[in-house]
Amino acid sequence: QKQLVESGGGSVQPGGSLTLSCEFSGFTLDDHTIGWFRQAPGKEREGISCIGGRYGSPYFVESVKGRFTLSRGNTTKNPVYLRMNLLKPEDTAVYYCAATPGVITSVVPLMYDYWGQGTQVTVSS
Repeated sequence: QKQLVESGGGSVQPGGSLTLSCEFSGFTLDDHTIGWFRQAPGKEREGISCIGGRYGSPYFVESVKGRFTLSRGNTTKNPVYLRMNLLKPEDTAVYYCAATPGVITSVVPLMYDYWGQGTQVTVSS
């Protein structure tokens, strides 16, 4: 059974940082891709980053490129971490990680089969 659990959300002031963690089980990154998504109130779910494969490089959408980084542990079973810097009020959303079989460079939500429950990130002064 493939499962994902996000953690690390919280409240932070503009310009601050947070690190989200995506712990997963039932698969490895050898042959799967993990994506990060967010959904603000009243808006559609938006893909922001993904990483897949044993040696895959992270992908970011323009709105977070240069502010967010993606990292993982030494094996393809370790959690994936989303480090968010220079946070803005418009980054406020519920953040999800999701997984799909195969190694892809896409953050279209419909391409991901397995989802975590989400973690709230609030950026406010």
